[in-house]
Amino acid sequence: MPGIHVCSCRVGFIALLLTCLSLPSPAAAEPTDAEEAVRVAVYTGGGTGKSKVNLLMALRSFPRLEVTEVTAEEIQSGTLKQFDVVCHPGGSGSAQAKALGDEGRNAIRDFVGQGGGFVGFCAGAYLATNDYSWSLGILDAKVIDKKHWARGMGSVTLTITPRGKAVLDVRQATLDIFYGQGPLLQPNEDPDTPDYVPLATYKTEIARNGAPEGVMPGTTAIAAGVFGEGRVFCFSPHPEKTGGLDRWVRQAVLYSAGQLEKRTLIKE
Repeated sequence: MPGIHVCSCRVGFIALLLTCLSLPSPAAAEPTDAEEAVRVAVYTGGGTGKSKVNLLMALRSFPRLEVTEVTAEEIQSGTLKQFDVVCHPGGSGSAQAKALGDEGRNAIRDFVGQGGGFVGFCAGAYLATNDYSWSLGILDAKVIDKKHWARGMGSVTLTITPRGKAVLDVRQATLDIFYGQGPLLQPNEDPDTPDYVPLATYKTEIARNGAPEGVMPGTTAIAAGVFGEGRVFCFSPHPEKTGGLDRWVRQAVLYSAGQLEKRTLIKE
């Protein structure tokens, strides 16, 4: 159904006047002993799927990440004030939004706007966009081919942008990753929301269940942006469910917490 986005849990990369992004070298990826632990809230309430288990395992495998599960009710009550970053896993973006309600969604917007980090995976990326009535509106992105959101699952190949290589700490130009019906993103060109920076695009595609071919390649697979004083990082595919890419989860959290670079994204 077009109104519910489920992940087993879009664009063509057009020329953009991007926000300037201060990026660390790969050698700066690991925090130093002098840096404090990153307090990470993982939403595990209504609308989340089995991939939250993979996400929790990935996060808990890295030092300096203090991981706590939070519910919609806890977010509504203001618990995010205790954290540096909130992560939203796969499942259903619209169902997560429904569970959070207006109060919970506003709490997340306020948290990020005041300097917190947001990391979304698949459904969490749907949730972050400003393309639905139930969206958080913290990532200036719209979703391509909403009608065929259930386009299938499996391995796809990403093209990593130069900025993406630096943030994700990789050298390869292309990498395979598990895709579970995540959003195909492209800029929404909302004048009130800063443009996002594409870190990876889809090189190959999955086009099943009536989805047309040729739509997915070139759409944004990984995006980083700013909202207010905070940072937003979204994965359409699933690094937490792909062997060897758990480190991308860590990189996303550290970036969103401002620990890859103490300088923030600077808007032109």
